[in-house]
Amino acid sequence: MGYSNDVLDDFEQQKRAPRYPDVTVEMGMLVEDRSSHFTGDVVRWSAEGVTLQDRHDYVRHFGWKPGGFLIEGKPVTLVRPPKVKTVTQRITASGSVAGDGRAKVAKASRIWVEGKHDAELLEHVWGDDLRELGIVVEPLHGADDLAAAVADFQPSEQRRLGVLLDHLVPGSKETRIAETVRDANVLITGHPFVDVWAGIRPKVVGLEAWPDIPFDPDVPWKEGMCRALGVQFEGFWPKLRNQVKTFADLTPELIGAVEQLIDFVAEAG
Repeated sequence: MGYSNDVLDDFEQQKRAPRYPDVTVEMGMLVEDRSSHFTGDVVRWSAEGVTLQDRHDYVRHFGWKPGGFLIEGKPVTLVRPPKVKTVTQRITASGSVAGDGRAKVAKASRIWVEGKHDAELLEHVWGDDLRELGIVVEPLHGADDLAAAVADFQPSEQRRLGVLLDHLVPGSKETRIAETVRDANVLITGHPFVDVWAGIRPKVVGLEAWPDIPFDPDVPWKEGMCRALGVQFEGFWPKLRNQVKTFADLTPELIGAVEQLIDFVAEAG
């Protein structure tokens, strides 16, 4: 049987398709996404795509695509560097290249998060990076006594402390709590969501957006979320967490807050 005209037409069209030069991606490279015109420095890449950070520190993720980016106004195809020939190389969930898998001795510095679910999510996505750096993440189980807890920790240049808070927006309780801590060896970051659950992109469970949950003093936000979704509260979190495959399944606000803390704590003297 001969080939159909459609197949031949497709072949001819492919031959006529524009060709773009391949450019190997590098950290700090300034590029522009052709579709959205988002422009920023390359701060990370993985098998799935490349991450750009603009001058306002906003982070966005883009897939690899032929001619999908501009460098100095010219369309190019970004490509990953050749793989290093080593059996130990792999990409972590946060998009970085993992080392030999052996955890370092834990440093005195710490990252504190508000609860168990926050700690589990950081371990799920950034666990390999944290172990390589020797950074321990600990749940606070509430931040109401943060200033006293920080004083007890006794931060120093060799003992830095990073704190991740939920709902860190102007006028919130968490923002007022953060303002009570003034120490150059403590960095407090956060995301705008009431709970870290909402820092996971809803697309991972097939939703366009998370339901809007009105405040109810008698119903915790997480339980209200499950009611709105029509699912059982018990067991929902592990299912949601396990749908997160890479850092690209999280919102930029959460990614940026966590990575600022990791960088800050890792730089302890």
